[in-house]
Amino acid sequence: MEEQKLSFEQALQRLEQVVKELETGDLSLDKALALFQEGVALARQCGIQLDEAEAKIEKLLEAGRTVEFPTEA
Repeated sequence: MEEQKLSFEQALQRLEQVVKELETGDLSLDKALALFQEGVALARQCGIQLDEAEAKIEKLLEAGRTVEFPTEA
């Protein structure tokens, strides 16, 4: 997959697809390595995005602001 900034949800969805493909075991070594490399990059991206979100929440809480999360209707 081309280097691009995916949303957290998009990256997680693609990571799930990569894992499913790898679990089939019906891949050439080159394809499996390429998918594994993509999966590592996606996992790293998701981790960074989660860390950034956590840092923002901590800053808001330290500032004494109320954090309101949108509710699903």
